[in-house]
Amino acid sequence: MLFTRCRSVARVWHWWLPVLLLASAAHADYTQSPEAQVFIERMVSEHNFTRESLQALFAQAEKRQPILDAISRPAEKTKSWADYRKIFIKEARIEGGVTFWRDNAEALARAEQEFGVPAEYIVAIIGVETLYGRITGNYRVMDALSTLAFNYPPRSEFFTRELEQYLLLTREHQQDPLAHKGSYAGAMGFGQFMPSSYRHYAVDFDGDDLPDIWENLTDAIGSVANYFKSHGWQRGELVTLRARPDDTLDSAIVFNQIVPPERTIGQWREAGLQPIRHVPSEVKALAVKLDGALGDEYWLGFNNFYVITRYNRSHMYAMAVHQLAEAIARAHRESGGARE
Repeated sequence: MLFTRCRSVARVWHWWLPVLLLASAAHADYTQSPEAQVFIERMVSEHNFTRESLQALFAQAEKRQPILDAISRPAEKTKSWADYRKIFIKEARIEGGVTFWRDNAEALARAEQEFGVPAEYIVAIIGVETLYGRITGNYRVMDALSTLAFNYPPRSEFFTRELEQYLLLTREHQQDPLAHKGSYAGAMGFGQFMPSSYRHYAVDFDGDDLPDIWENLTDAIGSVANYFKSHGWQRGELVTLRARPDDTLDSAIVFNQIVPPERTIGQWREAGLQPIRHVPSEVKALAVKLDGALGDEYWLGFNNFYVITRYNRSHMYAMAVHQLAEAIARAHRESGGARE
């Protein structure tokens, strides 16, 4: 749907094949992998790739141990909120966000108008993910996805699907699958989209008929906004709110569950968790507990908070994006910035 520049399989997929064939004799890896061979056969039968081209490609894909090491110790599981927050909510990232907003004001205003997502949240996502495009990853996407698909059993199924989507994506874009770099998990571009997200949610926001989040900031801005809207962002609604536990706090409450909000504010009040300001009793929220620098913090996360977790299934990630967005918006106003 998003990609209008596809060509026939033979023409798109084979232009880089001679280069791979020349190099494959000197380097081989996944051509000897049974899992990779099963994958190749499926890509041939289901998507009309040629076996020869895929064998040449996987001869050049490399298993990378640092990728396996990194995915085994994500920051969200090894750091407290107090330490995690320091990584993202700091002056350099806030000031960078204000500059990014100023430099891309037209695209951000248009994205906010079209998709209903405030500019500061779009900026914050790009700020958290890539420091506004400065850190987009140093691993070849082909290596990252192959390593995790074929050498990381806990999530092999997920990354095998992403590898499939990546090969379809690069074929549609007429690009060499070995050319792109990204994160250790295979996320790409300014907004660090996984290949399936790229194919489903990236948009052509500058009118050149090609959604490009690798190099085109306008497309990246529109794509982040479209991702949020597609996952249920509600224009003008709350994201999160501090709460106070009282003496009746239910000890059975399970905090930090990343699930769509189901319990109402009225029910949370009855369970002993009180929002710090009025929220209608029928509004639904989830409960968040963070180990902050000054002790435990209690929060209520609303639908828009849950939407942020669709980007990364971590309550700390969502809170970091939210608080960075608030800090950027405040600094933007103080610097004389105004919404278009």
